[in-house]
This record gives sequence, C-alpha cells and structure tokens, in this order.
Amino acid sequence: MSNVLKIPCSIIRGGTSKGIFFRSENLPEDHEKREKVILRAFGSPDLRQIDGLAGANSLTSKVAIISQSKDEVGVIDYTFGQVSITSKVVDWTGNCGNLSSAVGLFAVGEGLVPVTEPATKVVVFNTNTQKKIHINMPALNGEITTEGDLLIPGVPFTGAPFLVEFEDPSGSVTKKLLPTGRPLDSIEISGLGSFHYSLVDAANPVVFLLAEELGLDGIELPEAVEKMTDKLEKIEAIRSRICVEMGLVATPSEATRSSPAIPKIGFVSRVRSFVTPDGKNVGQEEIDLVARLASMQKMHRAYMVTGAICTAVASQIEGTVVWEVLRESARRTGKVRIGQPYGPMEVNLTINRDSGFKVEKAGVWRTARRILDGCVYVPESQL
Repeated sequence: MSNVLKIPCSIIRGGTSKGIFFRSENLPEDHEKREKVILRAFGSPDLRQIDGLAGANSLTSKVAIISQSKDEVGVIDYTFGQVSITSKVVDWTGNCGNLSSAVGLFAVGEGLVPVTEPATKVVVFNTNTQKKIHINMPALNGEITTEGDLLIPGVPFTGAPFLVEFEDPSGSVTKKLLPTGRPLDSIEISGLGSFHYSLVDAANPVVFLLAEELGLDGIELPEAVEKMTDKLEKIEAIRSRICVEMGLVATPSEATRSSPAIPKIGFVSRVRSFVTPDGKNVGQEEIDLVARLASMQKMHRAYMVTGAICTAVASQIEGTVVWEVLRESARRTGKVRIGQPYGPMEVNLTINRDSGFKVEKAGVWRTARRILDGCVYVPESQL
C-alpha cells in the first residue's frame, strides 16, 4: 500500500454534530493538498459519501484540525471545515459550535492537555473566527467523564454535561455584530417578492427571516421543508444575495458554489406547540420562540450551537425579526429557550449594557463522545 496515505484520525460526536478529527501534523502542510486529502477521506463529492468516512449529511460531514497553539501556552488551536457532499469544496469560513464541544475531549485524549479533577478546562482558539472557546468537562480517575444524565435535544443517548462558553462571540466573520449597521433590513428578489431580514454576526453570521413571509407556519420539521423545493430555492436565493452584499463573494451563483455554509440562514416565529421528529410534544410554555436553520442548502436536522448563540443574541437586540417574535418576558434577560426541531435549547448570555451592547460570553450545555480511533486510507493517485 505504498501509494496510499495512512492518516490517524478520530470520529467524535460533539453535541448534535459528528466530525472527523485530525492532528494538524498528520495532514499535508500545503493547503491545496490538505483539502484534497480531506475530501477524499470523507468520500466527497458523493451524495452517499459511500467511499469515505462521512455520513452523507451536513451534520456528519465536518472536519476538525487540532494542534497546540504556537502563540499561547496551554491553548489549543482548532480549525473547522464544513466538507461539501456535492462538490469539491471545504468551507473554512465559520465555526461549528456543536463540534467545538468535542475539541477538549480530543485534546485531552491526545495528551495535549492534562486532566485535572473534578473538572478539566480546555481553552480553545478557533482559527476560523479568531475567537476563544472555554470547554469545561467533568473528570474522574484521571479521565474525562463522558457518561452522565444530560439528554440534549437531537441526541438519543445521555451523556456528561460539558459547559461550552464562547468568549466575545460578536463579529466572528464580519467583525461587526450587525454587519449592515441595522437590526432590520429588507430585500427584493426578482420573481419571489420582498422579505424582511436581520443579519447578525455572533459566533457565526446568520440571516434571520420571518416564517410567515416564506409562506410557512414556522413549526415545520426540517424533512418537511426539504420536500418544499420552492421554499429551499427561495431561502437560498435570499441567502446568496445577502452573501454578495456582505462582500464574501461577487455573485449569487458563486455564493452557492464557494460559500455554501456562510452566512447561515433560518426562519423564526412566535411560540407554538409542535411535535419533534421522535414524536415528543413541545409545549408553548417550554420555549421563548420557534426557530429553524439551514446550512449548505439543506435544513439543519437539529440546531447549530453557533446558530443558537446568534439567535439568542439577535433576540436581545431591539428591532430584529428575532426580537419581534420573542416571548416578551424573555427580552433583555440574556436567557433564551429556542424551540428547535428536537425541543428546547437554552442559551445563556452575559451582556454588558453599560456602554451600548456587548456580549461578553455565551454558554450552552453539550455532551460529547469519542466514538472511534484509527486510520483513514487515502489513495494518493486520486488526489
């Protein structure tokens, strides 16, 4: 197998995402070759990803590249990539908050960070957004504890609670909390109509739409929305135009092709009861708003952590579409319960309002589990 690369890696679930984790030193230094290796390891492009490690879904087609920071002692560098299923693209623009929750687990397992009891804290520097993330994990008998009683919506099994805190999440990509300078804007799409939207950049930039303006109730499940091809096309048409206005790309078609993951886009609505994909009832009293998100031209099956942070931040900014649909009692509290497809997802914000509006910290509880360690074989002739 002299013409085959043998690369150590791990498959780890973090929150409602699952990714392939690599040590940076085990991948080619050249960026172009590194991308080719990752795409081939994942089995992309292929809708089934049948000849690779990934799972044929945007939630399971993610890569995390980990190393010791060269600049700061005790800090772990983490680079996230969203690997396209349909094209030869790895989107390095933003971060994945769910997968971030597993970075500390991998770093400790690789011996990059020592275990301390009863809790181990790992400081992570996300190179995509140039922001720090603090991951607090329970530990016992020299190991990180992954078994516990926390059940997060979108994961069928319980796990140990990991507190994931994003430091100063505003302006992750655009360097501005409100990239347009306004909490509310409108856009006219030829042949589709006019839409109000709020573009907010906290942990990741997200375009928020009103469900009713898309002709939706807001409580539709992702699988149902994906069957409405006209709705998906409308959502992508809006997203790609705003991507151009953000200056990320030159044309809408280029946005779909080369920036499919950033900005994220979603729709929000006022609290309503709904039923999750596994048949559980979510009552109005459990949530403060209803929201759905999309990425890579697909509906997210659960809810992104970075998207949840952005949703929570947007909900606290007067004038945004998220503020307008938010339960009034949740305004200006910093604590928001998002009614995502699998149930309530809580985000806690620390906001300094003394001199304007500054989000100092955003925290969520996640679970994570190391599933497999091994090597992936990549044919060099196919790179």
